[in-house]
Amino acid sequence: MIINNVKLVLENEVVEGSLAVKNGVISAFADTNSQLPEAINGEGGWLMPGFIELHTDNLDKFFTPRPKVDWPAYSAMSSHDALMVASGITTVLDAIAVGDVRDGGHRLDNLQKMIGAVRNSEQAGLNRAEHRLHLRCELPHESTLPLFEEFMNIPELGLVSLMDHSPGQRQFSTPEKYREYYQGKYRLNDDEMEAFQESQIANSLRWAKPNRMAIAEHCNRLGIALASHDDATAAHVAESKALGSVIAEFPTTEEAAYASHQQGLQVLMGAPNIIRGGSHSGNVAAQHLASLGLLDILSSDYYPASLIDAVFRIALDESNAFGLSQAVALVTRNPATALSLQDRGVIAEGKRADLVLARAHQGHHYVHNVWRQGKQVF
Repeated sequence: MIINNVKLVLENEVVEGSLAVKNGVISAFADTNSQLPEAINGEGGWLMPGFIELHTDNLDKFFTPRPKVDWPAYSAMSSHDALMVASGITTVLDAIAVGDVRDGGHRLDNLQKMIGAVRNSEQAGLNRAEHRLHLRCELPHESTLPLFEEFMNIPELGLVSLMDHSPGQRQFSTPEKYREYYQGKYRLNDDEMEAFQESQIANSLRWAKPNRMAIAEHCNRLGIALASHDDATAAHVAESKALGSVIAEFPTTEEAAYASHQQGLQVLMGAPNIIRGGSHSGNVAAQHLASLGLLDILSSDYYPASLIDAVFRIALDESNAFGLSQAVALVTRNPATALSLQDRGVIAEGKRADLVLARAHQGHHYVHNVWRQGKQVF
């Protein structure tokens, strides 16, 4: 296969030319166009490596499309997978919550079903994107550690994050934001919210620290990449580094992002934060971190199509030093490096032919075609 007449987004530059694929890998690329009539005409679009998504809870939405609605597992998985590739994502770590911030939450009910659907569909070759698992361990919960130990040896597990969403911790450092978020999410009245808040604080004091230590120890022993989550202070970051974290997910302050860089952790922020111009929780803006050179990885988080939009917004923003190659690296090379996925993430000979062809219309950038290992999947 030859893809012709494209702007190749390479590691350090963008060049106009063509790219050839053989047996699922990139066999050659050049700054000239092929003369072969069977070459695919990219019509001047941008050809980039396939996007690598490290933290998306999008699968949740398909398993429970409405409150109290449980959707069949393989139908949910198929719909989720289709949306991933349509967004340019060829490698996805499906983030599944272990433990929950509320007893009886649907995530606990769906835990086995979601993990089974990801594993079985991947093993059967049903997916268009390559799916792996990211276990989001909600630390202030008595069930978190035994549930994690049940799944920690499965081969599809690629990333574990440690989080504490109790009031006064990290993401919700102010009580007002905590109440605003969870009262809206769970439709709690004031008395119910007060009881919920008190139980979460008690659970955090009882379970967060021992669960954090035990899960980190398991990950280090098994060689599973570990991520911190919502670190707010340099002390949080120092703790995360000591536990063996390699990724800092969604640091909530400039102080924490800077400390993460100093400690060698890759800073991951949400692409929706870029699109919206700030954090829905009132935390530090991803664009601000980009302007300081403190942004390494973008995740679509809850909105898959945000990746491509955020990449071009960062590349076109004059307040930072990102060109298009550096912006694309936020969703390709850098997440691949964080997980030691050495076979993908860049356009280079011998690398997997996971590719995204993007085009623009009236200032909007969109995914036009996607290939995974040389096979067109969108």
